[in-house]
Amino acid sequence: MMRMKTKTTGKPPVMNDSSVASENEWELRPSGMLVQKRNPESENRASPPTIRVRVKYQSIYHEINISSQATFGELKKMLMGPTGLRHQDQKLLYKDKERDDKTFLDIAGVKDKSKIVVIEDPISQEKRYLEMRKNAKVEKAAKTISDISLEVDRLARQVSALESVISKGGKVVEKDVINLTELLMNQLLLLDGIIAEGDIKVQRKNQIILKSHKNVNELWCLPFI
Repeated sequence: MMRMKTKTTGKPPVMNDSSVASENEWELRPSGMLVQKRNPESENRASPPTIRVRVKYQSIYHEINISSQATFGELKKMLMGPTGLRHQDQKLLYKDKERDDKTFLDIAGVKDKSKIVVIEDPISQEKRYLEMRKNAKVEKAAKTISDISLEVDRLARQVSALESVISKGGKVVEKDVINLTELLMNQLLLLDGIIAEGDIKVQRKNQIILKSHKNVNELWCLPFI
C-alpha cells in the first residue's frame, strides 16, 4: 500500500494588512473609551474648532478662546496675562481633577463654555514668598550700606578739613577730633550689623570699613590743643 505525501510550501501565514492597520488606528482615552486615533494629515486639512472656556481664578472669571485640540499646558500660557501667574505656578482643575500639561482639551472632555478652575501651586507660592523676603532683605542691606557710605564720605570731608588746618600751621581742638572719631566708630558698628550677600555687597562693605579706619587713624595723628 503506497503512502500519499503532502507537499508543503514552507511559507508563513500572511497577515491581513487591513487588520494590522485597524489595530494601529485606535487609542484608549482616559475615560476608558476606545476611539479612533487622530490622523495628523487629516488634521492639517481642516482646522480644529475654536471653543470658549470659562476659567475661574479666585473670584474672577476669564473667557479664553482656544483651539479645542490645544493642551492644558497651552491654556496655562494664555492665562499668564489675565491671572498674573507664571504657567509653572498654575494648577488647572477640570471637573475637580488636576489636568496634566500634555493632556488635550477635547480628550479630557472640555467643550465650548466648559468651566475650568486655575489655582496657584502652593509649593510655587511658598518659593515666591521666600524669594520676596530674601530680595527685601538684600534691598534693605544695600540701602543701609549706601546710606553709611554717604555718611562716611561726609565725615571724611570733615577729616580733610582738619588736615587742611594743620597743613596751614594751625591746630585743631581735641573735642572735634573725639566727636569725629565717635561718629566714624558708630558707622563701623552699623556696618558690623549688616549681613551682606553677594561678592559685590561684601566688597563694598569692606571698602567702607577700610575707609572708616583710615579716617580714624588720620584723626589721631593730628596735633590738637
